[in-house]
Amino acid sequence: MGIDTEWLKEFWRFRELFYFMVWRDLKIRYKQTMLGALWAVIQPFFTMIVFSLFFGKLAQMPSDGIPYPIFSYAALVPWTYFSGALSLSGNSLISNSNLLTKVYFPRVVIPASSVLAGLVDFGIASLLLFVMMAFYHVQIGWRLLLWPLLIIPMVLLALGMGMILSSVNVKYRDIKYAIPFGIQIWLFVTPVIYPTSIIPERFRFLMALNPMSGIIEAYRTSLFADRHVDWGLLASSIGATVFIFLIGLIYFRRTERAFADVI
Repeated sequence: MGIDTEWLKEFWRFRELFYFMVWRDLKIRYKQTMLGALWAVIQPFFTMIVFSLFFGKLAQMPSDGIPYPIFSYAALVPWTYFSGALSLSGNSLISNSNLLTKVYFPRVVIPASSVLAGLVDFGIASLLLFVMMAFYHVQIGWRLLLWPLLIIPMVLLALGMGMILSSVNVKYRDIKYAIPFGIQIWLFVTPVIYPTSIIPERFRFLMALNPMSGIIEAYRTSLFADRHVDWGLLASSIGATVFIFLIGLIYFRRTERAFADVI
């Protein structure tokens, strides 16, 4: 079964429900919290402090001449969004099982709303990054325009993986325990803590197999006027992202009719 135009038209007809669910996820995220939107900054900021202390100071991890707090935080902002969006979307169908059994609507609305709701946190965390750049007197250039553009492949990758995981999670409930473990492993094979320059040339092709590598590296290098984006690595990441998204969408379409019966 392919991605038919009738399904896309159906999704458009339910767009108001989609907007409502994104808004609902946002309200749930901040409801009855003391710090509210500050949580969007707290997680990557304090992770940056820990990374800077243990990896930047104690382990003397190289950062290609970039102050390690900027080096790590520039990667942690997109990574924190991606990992959170993947976790929420991967568990979204189980979390909304009451909706699946009561009313009909395009089921992809559920993981998609989880993925898009996290963009608010991403935007807030990005603002602190630009404050840090001013503090460290970082000179920026035209490549900073890549920062918002890279949101597109990042969202597509999170949604593609989220559709696959949420579909499998309906049938095999132990997936919800595997998701945080998989995200943790994924962090360490992605150049968040370390630069790509420390990876030997003969192993660089392995890094290209991880679609987040090119995205994270492009996010980081887009901040600095004297850095050059690895367009080859980014192209590999975008290609892998599109492939994963299409596979996720097709698989989701093939399995969604059985969700209400299995869940």
